[in-house]
Parts: sequence; structure tokens; C-alpha cells
Amino acid sequence: MNTISIKGLNKPVSVLMKGSDYFYHDNYEKAAANLDAYFASGGNSIDSAHIYCGGQSEEVIGRYMKERGNRDEWVILTKGAHHDHNGPRVTAKHIREDITTSFERLQTDFIDLYALHRDDPNIPVGEIVEALNEYVKAGTVGAIGVSNWTWQRIQAANEYADANGLAGFSFSSPNLSLAKPNEPFWSGCVSADEETCAWHEAQQLPLLSWSSQARGFFTGRFSPEIRDNADLVRVFYNDDNWERLERAKQLGASKGATAIQIALAYVLNQPFPTCALIGAQSEEELRSCEEGALIHLTTDEMNWLDLKTDTL
Repeated sequence: MNTISIKGLNKPVSVLMKGSDYFYHDNYEKAAANLDAYFASGGNSIDSAHIYCGGQSEEVIGRYMKERGNRDEWVILTKGAHHDHNGPRVTAKHIREDITTSFERLQTDFIDLYALHRDDPNIPVGEIVEALNEYVKAGTVGAIGVSNWTWQRIQAANEYADANGLAGFSFSSPNLSLAKPNEPFWSGCVSADEETCAWHEAQQLPLLSWSSQARGFFTGRFSPEIRDNADLVRVFYNDDNWERLERAKQLGASKGATAIQIALAYVLNQPFPTCALIGAQSEEELRSCEEGALIHLTTDEMNWLDLKTDTL
């Protein structure tokens, strides 16, 4: 499997990252089998978060790595400082609380990639960078990054880090997919628009995309008439996305691939380093992702898929 490099981490990161937001104690055997299959395919990266499954996601990953004795072979991405019912929690205090708990659940003294799950624009970026650098300096975190931050806030944080001799954010994890959202899937979430992608290209900052396949929009299970998934209707149902789906089908047919594989390839063929977070829970789904990750798309094909040109 192809890999990318992330500044601050001395390990390659597989371009397909295994999602773990369905890892519960009562389905441990399924989660472990999924991780075994993913690892056998060449994958080495797991995405988790302090809030996933009420904490069980991290606990299952910790148990799995301990039982397999393979912690050093994995790249763990986990996230903290998500808001709660009281509002934002992007403070040094909450970061410390969440990351301490994550270390315990994961049964490790080192987190490869640590990201803030949300932003709070009311908190100066300097305070946040300073708080995270405590863990970088201690050697307990490899690289720091963010999820659902705007590129402007990331740039401001990295300018502060550069000016003060600190580690800046070396990756970002917004949504990026061929289907463009009408509105955020969850309140406060960020999707990479054209301006964001241009900034990533200029900076060559790795982007780790969640909902990289638009939550199944390209599977063929949906059409303008099928409206039983309210969230998908709300976020992805629009005329341009239906046209993108048709073009993905056409291009896939010419390459012996499915539309959803073309959608995955779209994420992984950006002009900057990318990873795609995948939710594959079966051998068939994993194989589809493996094959999609190998598809090369030209600039002309990318532009045509994204409706920037009318002819291919």
C-alpha cells in the first residue's frame, strides 16, 4: 500500500487509514479481525478519538495491540478537545484531560499523531500550540495536527510556532470528497473547499480526509428518488453531485472500476499528500478500497470529475 510522510513522525503512514468509530467491547472479535485483514493488506494507520464509542474505540485498539504485541507497527491517530454539552473545550486543561485518558485507554506511552477534534476561534492559537508542544517536547506525541479547522487558523498557528521555535501542525483532517456538501455533516465540521485545497497544495500539508467516500453516496444505493437517509439527503443531495456520480460511473467503466473506487481515487490523487479514512467492515469493502487506492487519475480526469471542465 502506498504511504505518505508526516513531519514529526518517523514512520510511513498508509494512505488508507482504518476508521474505528464502530469499535465496541461487545464486537471486539469483529474489530480485531478487521484490523488483522487491514494490516495484512499493507495498512498501518488507525483513526480514533477520545469521544468515539464513549471511549470504547480507544480501549478496543489498546486491547488489540496488547494482545497482538504489535504496537510499534501501528500509526495511531487519535483526537481530543471535542466540545461537549457545555460548549467548546479547546483549552490546555481539556487537552491535558483528554490526552491523559487516551494514553490510558490505548495502553501506550506514545501517540503517533494527535489532533484537536474541533476548534474554538475564541482561543488564541498560541495558547493551543504551547499546550500541545508540551507533549512533543516530552516525546510522548510524534506529530500534532487538527481536525475541522479552517486553513486560516492552521496558518496562524504555524506562523506562531515558527516565530517561537515550536512544532506546528503538520497535518489536517477535514472532510474531502468528490461529493461536495450542502452543509456540514455535523455542526462545526469543516470540508475542504477549492480555496482550502489550493492552500494545502501550496503548503504541501498532508490532509487526512474523513468521510472520504461521502458516506456511501457513490455506492449506487442512492438516487434522487431514494430519500430514506435524511443526513445524506441533507448534506449531499444536489444536482452537481448527481452529475459527479454519473461521471464517476462513466470513468470507472473505462478503467474497470466502480464509482466508489473512482471517488476514493479522487481523494488520493490530489496535488498534495492525502490519506483517506475508510470504514471498511468486510473483506469485500476492504478489497474495494485497496483497488481504488491504486487508481491513477490525470489532472484532466480530476477536473472533469469535479465539473471544472465539460469534456474529457
